Formats: sequence, structure tokens, C-alpha cells
Amino acid sequence: MARNTTLFLIDASSYIYRAFHALPPLTSPGGMPTNAVYGFATMVLKLLRDTAATHVAAVFDAPGRNFRHEAFPEYKANRAAMPDELRAQIPLVHEIADALRLRSLSIDGVEADDVIASICRRMAGRGVDVVVVTGDKDLMQVVGPHVKLWDTMRDRWCDEAEVERRMGVSPAQVPEVLGLMGDSVDNVPGVKGIGEKTATALIRRFGSIEGVLAGLDELESEKTVRGAAKLAALLRADPEAARLSRRLVELDCDIAIDADDIEDFRHPGVDPDAIRPLLTRLGFQSLLKSLPGGGSAPARVDVRDAATPDEVAAVVARVRQAGSAGFACEG
Repeated sequence: MARNTTLFLIDASSYIYRAFHALPPLTSPGGMPTNAVYGFATMVLKLLRDTAATHVAAVFDAPGRNFRHEAFPEYKANRAAMPDELRAQIPLVHEIADALRLRSLSIDGVEADDVIASICRRMAGRGVDVVVVTGDKDLMQVVGPHVKLWDTMRDRWCDEAEVERRMGVSPAQVPEVLGLMGDSVDNVPGVKGIGEKTATALIRRFGSIEGVLAGLDELESEKTVRGAAKLAALLRADPEAARLSRRLVELDCDIAIDADDIEDFRHPGVDPDAIRPLLTRLGFQSLLKSLPGGGSAPARVDVRDAATPDEVAAVVARVRQAGSAGFACEG
């Protein structure tokens, strides 16, 4: 596989939520809420237009519980239920993805991040460059020589050097840091009393959570870690909290996916005839204008062969009469 092939993976669930909270309330002519749908459609159309992407997929969270709830029933228990105004838009987002002819993926029992991580491992292992379109810091752990993150809402890129700058550790060590500090957004407990700076210092010093737990005697006398003796006592009291939290934040890179080759993600291009009726129904006039051919319906064309000099002369006369003409060439 050519190394210049780039696969764009859209973290669709993340963008839906971000659009819903970032945009003011919008409604379709029929009265349906549409701000999340509009944000998603705008982002995807701009991505396709600006990158001329040839291989694209949109990855969605599957409804219901996943393997992390089995390990920790309180996982994400602090999150409020999805607002009704957003829930009503999810089917419309899938309609947009289908009309734009995106490859859509959603696998029961796992999260979108796990699916993305699995695709990244498989494709990067074959020399394919992957750009994950997301603003989710958890996905920093998939960054590597062939994998970058792109937050299109802030136009911010994240490669290995940027992970090191922002997190203080390598991409592979991101789940180690998150496991120690926890994640209040997902209700991942972490180790009480350990925040981001301390977690980073510990992982930089010991390499991993298991390394920290194996080196508690050494940690007690460590001069470069503030409150080292107290930290050692905390970890001795409940080492399983750190191990559990790491399992919750670490992405599963071995999910079975019905896509074995980069060509399974080839994007055939936007078909204006497929997307135009949906955008019209939703009242997205500005997006209609951004489609090839704008918001107008496609013109009907009478196709005839001009095989003799007289027939060509007749075509030329018609063009002169019209004043302008367009040409489509074959061969």
C-alpha cells in the first residue's frame, strides 16, 4: 500500500456533542431541532472540500453499555442523560453521513474510541497515514509515526511531539497518566490525591503504573516527587484503584472490524443528487450553496453525436446564438 494514502477517521460522536453545545438552537422547516446535524454536516463538507479526502469513515458510539461498565458499573454514571433535543437529531446525523456516502461504523459493546484505535493500529501497521478528526484527549494514546489527531474546530494538530508537550509523556504512556489522575468527565476514579502534575511526574520517573507500584519503597524516599511518602501510602492502600482506572481509560486496539483494507474506506465523492433533498428538507440553504452546482437542480442535457461537418456547423451556430456554452470531454 502506498504510504501517501491518508485515511481520515471522524470521531462523529464527539463532534455531534460539541456542535450541539456550541451552536445556538436551530430548527428545520418542519420544526425538528437541527443544530448538531448542521454542525456535523458543515464539518464533514468542509473536511471533504479542504482535504480532497479519498478515504474517509465516520465512527459513532453504539447505544447501550459497553465492557467498561462491566468492569466498573459507575463508569460515566455522573453524566446527565442525553437531552431530548440532541437524541432526536441522531438519526438525522446518520442520514447525513449516508447521503454524503461516508463509511459509517458503530460496534456494540465498545466505544467509538476503541473502534478508531483498532483501525489506526491496523492501517498504520500497513504504512497508511491516518488522521483522526477529534478533540478528545483520550485518543492521544493512538498517536504514532503514521497517526495524527486533528481538531478541526480549533485547527489544532497533534503528533507525537505535541503529545509529549501537552501531557509530558509519550502517547503509549497517556493511559498510565490518566489511570493515576482519573477522569471526572467519565467518572474514572483514579487514585485519590493524585492530580495531573503528580501523575505525570510518577510516570516519567517509573514508566508505568505497574512500575510505580513495584517501586513504592523507592518512591517513599524519592526527592524529586513532592509528598512522595504520602503518595506511596495512598498507592499501597488501594493499588487496584490505579489498575482499574487504567483499564477504563486504555483503548482496545483489537476490535474486530469489517474492514481489512484501506480501500474499504474509499469515499466515492459527494453526490449532490443524494444530499441535496436532505439539506433542502432540513433548511440548510447555506450548505446547499456549497455543493457542486450550488443550490440549483441539475440541468437536463440533450446529448447528441455531431458526426458530420454539417452537424458540427449546426452545433457551432447554436453556440453562437446562445452566446456561451459548456463542454464535457471524454477520451
